Amino acid sequence: MDLVRIYQCLCDRTRLRLLNLLLHGPLCVCHFQAILREPQVKISKHLGYLRRNGLVEAERQSNWMIYRLPAKQAPGLKANLACLQDCLREDRGFREDLERLRKVRGGLGADCPTCVRKPGAVCAG
Repeated sequence: MDLVRIYQCLCDRTRLRLLNLLLHGPLCVCHFQAILREPQVKISKHLGYLRRNGLVEAERQSNWMIYRLPAKQAPGLKANLACLQDCLREDRGFREDLERLRKVRGGLGADCPTCVRKPGAVCAG
């Protein structure tokens, strides 16, 4: 993976917020909306950009479009995501996103795919 492409993806606050959340497991667009408090169009646009550049993967599960970090990450991506996680730990806005993530995950019902309810679980609509 080209390092310049990675940095182009990381140069936007919304994309950083999306990646920060995905470091904690897969999510659906509707959950990103609730957590980031941004419109679906904006979130989908940024997720599409990250997907086209290989920083996220997507899978349809019934009515849900589930986004996750790639299972196999190029060394440059892996290193930059680790750095991102370290750097964002100190930022209040990113910590607030993670707090809202915990609340959203706590309220997910049985209709939500397993991989979103329990990060690390196999995605099974």
